[in-house]
Amino acid sequence: MKKLIVPVLLAVLLGACSSSPDTGAEQTGAPVESRSSDGVKTVTAGDVGGTKLPAILTDPKSILSKRSVYFDYDRFDIKPEFKDLVAAHAKFLVDNRQFKMLIQGHTDERGSREYNLALGQKRADAIKKAMLLLGVREDQIESVSLGEEKPSCIEQSESCWSKNRRGDMLYAGEF
Repeated sequence: MKKLIVPVLLAVLLGACSSSPDTGAEQTGAPVESRSSDGVKTVTAGDVGGTKLPAILTDPKSILSKRSVYFDYDRFDIKPEFKDLVAAHAKFLVDNRQFKMLIQGHTDERGSREYNLALGQKRADAIKKAMLLLGVREDQIESVSLGEEKPSCIEQSESCWSKNRRGDMLYAGEF
């Protein structure tokens, strides 16, 4: 009898430890997006989550086509020559509540990685704060720091470094 109990207990323990897929109604994973039969989703140029970017955002004659605010060395205050640019983008977002923006803060390569990440965040947050003060909703703007990770210029000169000290304003679909 003892010889029979040990294998039965072992089988019960192993059965309790096994896992099987949950077929219950409650699912905790991310929803799956449906695709066409070939598995490819068609996206047209300029289509941003079902909303096309207006031509004013891409027209080179429009102030809204400019997306970068440049900063002085080791600074994160918006220079006077960029205040109109920030105000124009803020007005666009106030008038078009369906649009969202990501502000990326950048630095030049001088300074430690940690310092540059913090400075890049302060630059992005300065632009975000200015826009919030101009009436943009908090849920329309996100600010992140890329530090020195995505330079626009890689030469070792002051003119190049000045191009990397910036905050880039990107609309949903551009990032």
